[in-house]
Amino acid sequence: MNLILRILLSALAVVVLAKILPGVGVDSYTTAIIVAMVLSLLNFIVKPILVILTLPVTILTLGLFLLIINAIIILLADSLVDGFQVTNIWWALLFSLLLSFLQSILYSFLNDDK
Repeated sequence: MNLILRILLSALAVVVLAKILPGVGVDSYTTAIIVAMVLSLLNFIVKPILVILTLPVTILTLGLFLLIINAIIILLADSLVDGFQVTNIWWALLFSLLLSFLQSILYSFLNDDK
C-alpha cells in the first residue's frame, strides 16, 4: 500500500512540475503515473549501474556528477514514455532537482510508524 501511495505522490509531483516548468510536459494524469513507475524502475535498475560505471568521475567531482546521472535517468524516461517531454538536459537537471525536493516533502506526509 505504501508503494502505491509513493507512486501516486510521485505522479502528483510530476504533474505539478510539468505545469510549472516550461521545458517539461506531461499529456495526462495516466502518463504521469506511468512516468512515476518508469522513473522508479530506472532508479532501481539503471541508476546503480551508472553510479558504479562513473564512480571515478563522481569521486573527482565530489558527488556532483550524480546530478548529471539523475538528469540522464529523466531523459531515459522521456525516451521511453510517450506523452512525457523534456526539451534538453538542463530542464532534466532542474526537473530532477525539484522532483526530489517535492518528493521529500510529499513523502514526509506518509505515516511510516511501524
